[in-house]
Amino acid sequence: MPSPDPATDEDDTLDLELPPELRTGLAGPPGLTGPVPDTAAPGTDLVGAVDRWQPAYGPFGTFQLVPVRLERDLPLVTAWMNDPAVAAFWDLAGDEDVTAKHLRPQLEGDGRSVPCLGVLDGVPMSYWEIYRADLDPLARYFPTLPHDTGVHLLIGPAEQRGRGLGAALLRAVSELVLTHRPACRRVLAEPDVRNAVSVSAFLRAGYRHAAEVDLPDKRAAVVVRERGGVPAL
Repeated sequence: MPSPDPATDEDDTLDLELPPELRTGLAGPPGLTGPVPDTAAPGTDLVGAVDRWQPAYGPFGTFQLVPVRLERDLPLVTAWMNDPAVAAFWDLAGDEDVTAKHLRPQLEGDGRSVPCLGVLDGVPMSYWEIYRADLDPLARYFPTLPHDTGVHLLIGPAEQRGRGLGAALLRAVSELVLTHRPACRRVLAEPDVRNAVSVSAFLRAGYRHAAEVDLPDKRAAVVVRERGGVPAL
């Protein structure tokens, strides 16, 4: 399991908030082609229709999760995976076949994990996986609750790191999950304990440190954001 990597975000001072009322009938972000479908994409029932989740808005712009399309997004995600700062924790450096091998089981599976681009003001700038933590191998090592939802994250372009975006985006996405998944009571993540900046970003985003567990590929800090929790500043 890859480590979420808000990566190199030392000053997490920015914030994103959902609008008072969720908008409907939204078109797709300007940086990607095609409208948001009126119905959920096939195979997304276990997590929900992420393709219909509304944007989050903040002082620096508009952020939206857009489910990955392999034919469109593979070169970009591959380039991000080959950045040394990302590869150190995701361990997916290599050609496009390596990235495709990681993405296809999610895209062609039963919908328990949805890979997404994070699009800020129409520009793809991060990669996310929204997954059912209670159906993930994580549940063998940490006691999960029904409908617990997990988050993996990396910020792609190096120029977007160190701007305080890590915790702000995590706050926004956590609120999106809890808003659109009413059965979900908690959002979980399991960053590598060595990735102190990542762990710090989760804590700043309102998560609490719940445990350290030995997963097959890393020692992880399990962090938890409960429904009704107040995001940290």
